[in-house]
Order: sequence, then C-alpha cells, then structure tokens
Amino acid sequence: MMLGWNIFPFVAAVVAVLAVAGAVVALIRRERSVLAIGLMCAAIIAMLTFIAMLWFTLQRPPLRTMGETRLWYSFFLLVAGLLTYARWHYRWIMSFATLLAGVFMLINILKPEIHDQSLMPALQSVWFVPHVSVYMFSYALLGCATLLSVVALARRRGDLNAAIERLLYGGIAFLSIGMLTGSLWAKEAWGAYWSWDAKEAWAAATWGLYLLALHIAPTKATGRNTAYHVVIILGFLALQMCWYGVNYLPSAAESVHTYNQ
Repeated sequence: MMLGWNIFPFVAAVVAVLAVAGAVVALIRRERSVLAIGLMCAAIIAMLTFIAMLWFTLQRPPLRTMGETRLWYSFFLLVAGLLTYARWHYRWIMSFATLLAGVFMLINILKPEIHDQSLMPALQSVWFVPHVSVYMFSYALLGCATLLSVVALARRRGDLNAAIERLLYGGIAFLSIGMLTGSLWAKEAWGAYWSWDAKEAWAAATWGLYLLALHIAPTKATGRNTAYHVVIILGFLALQMCWYGVNYLPSAAESVHTYNQ
C-alpha cells in the first residue's frame, strides 16, 4: 500500500476531530461563529494537505479509484458545509456535512485494497483532473441542497428555499461543466463525445431531474412546494446511481467507464 494511504486513518482522525469540534461550536453558538469557521477551515486544510501529499506519492492525480473519488467527496462536503454555514448560518448544516464526510472517510479506511491501481492510458488526459474534481464539487453542493430539502420537507421549512435554489444553481453549473469536459475527454480518448453507456445515461437523467427542480421551484422564497423537494431528493438518488451504482449493472461491462472500480 502506498505511504499516503498508510497514514490516512491518522489524518482522518485529525480531520474528524476538527470538523466535529467546528460543528459542535456552530450548534452551540446562536450567532455566526468565527471559531466554528476556523475549526472547519483547519479540517479542510488537513484534508487538502493529505490529498496533495497523496498526489505527490502516487505521481498522478488521486482521482483514479472509487476510494480516491470518495476522498475528494469528503473534502468537498466539508467545503460545501462550511460555505453554506458561512453564507446562510444554518447551524446544523456543518454537522450533517461532517457526518457524511466521516462516513466516506470510514469506508476508505475499511477498504484500503482499492487504492493502489495504476493510471491507465485513457486517463492520461488533460481533461482528467477538471472533469472528476468539478464533478465531485458539484456532488457536494447538490448533497447540501438535498439535506436542506429533506429538512424543508420534513419540517415544512419554506424559508430554506432560497439557499436550496442557490446551491442548486451552483451544483448544476458545475455538473454541466463536468459533463462538458467529460464529453471533450471522451472525444479525445474514444473518438465520440457521447456514447449513451450506463454512466452517461444516468448522468443525463441526473442533470434532467435537477433542471426540472429549478423549473418547478416555488415562485416565492418562502413558498412550500413538496414536488420541488421530492425531485431534488430523486435527483440526488440518481446521482448516486450515476457515481457508483452503475458499476453493479450488467451493462457496466460494456461501458467505457469500467476503468474506475
């Protein structure tokens, strides 16, 4: 196993302690807390330092395996949670972001055998890093939008709609950039911009669901619209299918995306 992954449990523990401390402070303080923001920033910096070290150790971008994408997703979840707290001061959002990031970090600790794969020729492209990293950031933004939608649906909180819509706009924008860079990469590697394999079909379905959500958004920031929140949640489920669920479909064997197991 690479040196970087050998120390990941220690790094994950440090990140978890800092993030949990920040989330607890955010819950306790009624006003926006500089301490909570500082602690979460420290957790993010610790995670980013590990990613940079892993990149240097592997001599390639750590975006190759499912484990490596989970690492980036954990990082971007913390970033998205921090940005949402800093902008809209939802005190509980950093707790949920920390919990989800912790789950993905724990999975990486429990499944260390998936991190030592080499970089195949098709992945040695200028589009590799922007395509995957932009996707991971969009997933994090859309994940936060989904968390807010669940709360809005369960507690009938129409006041969350403004934040949800802005997160949706950001998430869809980055998702669209990810699809565009992926198409350019596919043209370079396989000679076609789009092949409608399983992952691409689910990517299109995910994109369509989120666009639908924007079109049925409440006209007022505090309006209630059950369908709006349900479609956002369905979009996130489709996103999970696109990310890793398609790997378990029979059609995945014929997909050009089977390199990422």
